[in-house]
Amino acid sequence: MSKRKKRTYNSETRIAQAAQRRERILLSAKRLFQTEGFEMVTIEKLAQVSEVSAQTIYALFQSKRGVLRALMDEALPTNQFEALVESSKQEKSPKKRLLISAKIARQIYDAEKTQMNIFQSASVLAPEFKELEKEREQRRYQRQEETIKTMAKEKSLKKGLKLSGARDILWAFTGRDMYRMFVIERGWTSEKYEKWLSQLLINSLIGYD
Repeated sequence: MSKRKKRTYNSETRIAQAAQRRERILLSAKRLFQTEGFEMVTIEKLAQVSEVSAQTIYALFQSKRGVLRALMDEALPTNQFEALVESSKQEKSPKKRLLISAKIARQIYDAEKTQMNIFQSASVLAPEFKELEKEREQRRYQRQEETIKTMAKEKSLKKGLKLSGARDILWAFTGRDMYRMFVIERGWTSEKYEKWLSQLLINSLIGYD
């Protein structure tokens, strides 16, 4: 075997091992955050349970907050999320674009469902979570901008509804709290939530002559 092949093999092996360590850390973190609470889990405890060094966790996530961020961001597989976003961009019908927005919200929160208690306890007990959630919500707000701008350009927004107001409505109605209240607290099915949200967005944002 040539040196080049050896180097390639070693590199691929290291990448695979790093990915496995990262996944093991996240699985351990999810379990610990659920059973012991976000505030009570230390990097050292997480390292022990994950069978890695604390330095490895810092290298991969920078902090416990970084671990929580990764759990939040990776609840829905990236390729699944990006496929929905791309289909929304390609869709010509404003109504169907809003249907996709509702589907995105439903799929994200369905994926997060088992982690909802982590996020709720972290938001109460850990002040840094509020900043993390603020960053995440700002990203979501920015991602939704194109949908509303397209509606404004094609003049499909409800009469008298300004661009900023429409963005606020889309952002608020597709937020996690809506899902939590209806699906988690009131026991709605995800399908019922998505159907309700779709109709709410259509009625609130689209103008009909």
